[in-house]
Amino acid sequence: MSKHHETSELRIRTAQVGPWGLNAYALVCSGTRKSVLVDPGADPAALERLLTKSDPTAIILTHSHSDHVGSLAEMRKRLKVPLMAHPGSNIEDMHLDAEKWLAQGDTIDIGDHQVNVYHTPGHSADQISLMNERHHFAIVGDTVFEGGPGRTWSEQEFRITLKTLRTVVLSWPDETVCYPGHGPSFRLGDKRRHIEAFINKDHGQFFGDATWDM
Repeated sequence: MSKHHETSELRIRTAQVGPWGLNAYALVCSGTRKSVLVDPGADPAALERLLTKSDPTAIILTHSHSDHVGSLAEMRKRLKVPLMAHPGSNIEDMHLDAEKWLAQGDTIDIGDHQVNVYHTPGHSADQISLMNERHHFAIVGDTVFEGGPGRTWSEQEFRITLKTLRTVVLSWPDETVCYPGHGPSFRLGDKRRHIEAFINKDHGQFFGDATWDM
């Protein structure tokens, strides 16, 4: 993580919430105590605990699927901070009414730190990943999991997923630790050859739930 001469780290706190085992995250700057809440899926009390002894400055969505936004309205009411999300299209014509719309290449300040926004569509059109280059981690939502990519609902979405994996995810360094919307975190370098083999296969007209070894 941080080198000895650095006074501040960007720390990741996580809680598994809701019936689908969603990973909600808080990113907290240890120096300033500024924080952001990522994917307020359920259980406002657990989400508030993630933010203990910090000063929340934003709520960020990786995408607008229902399991990621279940407690969004309540947390906006409690925290009174801006909502940041990708404009979409958002799921099922949801009207998000964000204060800040995010796009590929944007940066978000969290105290002494920044995260870079990557647009990583496929599983959804409004899917983003949040990369902290200094500490080599990315919150990836449902872009990519330890065992495969996020579910798709059409051939077109699956083709978009393959392009996202090829042009975005595989461009990240091996040491990047990916924190997904469900399941355990993993080091990208440990999965790189599996992802490369997956995107180089002919999957025909496939879409749906996929695994790297299919």
